[in-house]
Amino acid sequence: MLSLDAASSALTIDKKYLEGLEAEDNGVFPGEPYMIGFMKNYSEYLDLDSDYILKLYHNKKIQESPVPEGLFERPKASFFWPVLIASISLIVVAVVTVVLVLVLRKKPVQEDDTLLSGNVKNHQYELTDQKFEQRVYVGDQLRIPSNSGTIVLTVKETLKSFGLDTPSGVFYTDLAEENEFDINGDGSSDLIVYVSDISSSDEKRGAEVSLLLRHSVSVVGTETSVENIPFADEIQSKHPQVVILEDNRAYPFTLNATFRASCVFRDKIDFGSSVESYFSSGEQFTANPHNGIRLWMSNSNAVKFTIVADAKSYDLEIGKSGQVLVQDIKWIKDTDGRYKLVVIELD
Repeated sequence: MLSLDAASSALTIDKKYLEGLEAEDNGVFPGEPYMIGFMKNYSEYLDLDSDYILKLYHNKKIQESPVPEGLFERPKASFFWPVLIASISLIVVAVVTVVLVLVLRKKPVQEDDTLLSGNVKNHQYELTDQKFEQRVYVGDQLRIPSNSGTIVLTVKETLKSFGLDTPSGVFYTDLAEENEFDINGDGSSDLIVYVSDISSSDEKRGAEVSLLLRHSVSVVGTETSVENIPFADEIQSKHPQVVILEDNRAYPFTLNATFRASCVFRDKIDFGSSVESYFSSGEQFTANPHNGIRLWMSNSNAVKFTIVADAKSYDLEIGKSGQVLVQDIKWIKDTDGRYKLVVIELD
């Protein structure tokens, strides 16, 4: 006989969330991503088909949604058709007039009026931890300055498929497709590629792409922004600060996270945007903040953190089993002018 207490202990998920799943009470969860993650883990624990369970949940959600207002046919006033016919007539007249004006003013198309001539100089772009969105062409280079040296990616193809030549080989992505690639051969995905526009007949048109580096690539960026480091007395938290290290300067550090159980995880590095992911047991996460990083965890005890700073490693054990936790790991300035790298739990 399975019990919720046994399931809670085995999954490291608070019992109240399992009770919420059993009672179909969505209000107990901090958000839908947490509920979906817990539902998947609980289904697998019960030897159920988690994909089928999640499909049932989404189907039920769709059925319970109100019918869009646009599906209802509203009664129309008796004068609807005369007004509609008059409006269409006016639109037709306006369109014909515009077309005639354009035809009369249109210049003959010259051979040089193509989107891209064959003699355009190739460009080089530097990728950072921010999303890169650009139209690129064959021969363009994307350079990633990392702690182990610059990684060079070259646009190989822009006809039908987007081909990117990397140190690990050539990877292809089709139109409206999103792929993840291991570009440096370390066995983990490093780069997310999405193609929003590409020609099926003209390679010279290039490809409109979006690229986003995952945190596994240690991008070398700017130094720590000292003017943005807060003083210790400016920190608003009722929880005590845990000091990792002190120094007479502040500098970038590395955060390594190892997941020993499933967890919905969100991070915000320095002044960038937050990124939410779902990690399973055995997966890892790496980030390289300059000033600090904010972490959201659905199950804080499922994560083990290691801070690497000034060539030294510091292990962190954060939170309790099933605890939803938000924490900052960042530099602060003391009144004596020294800098401290601290862990701060937020309310």
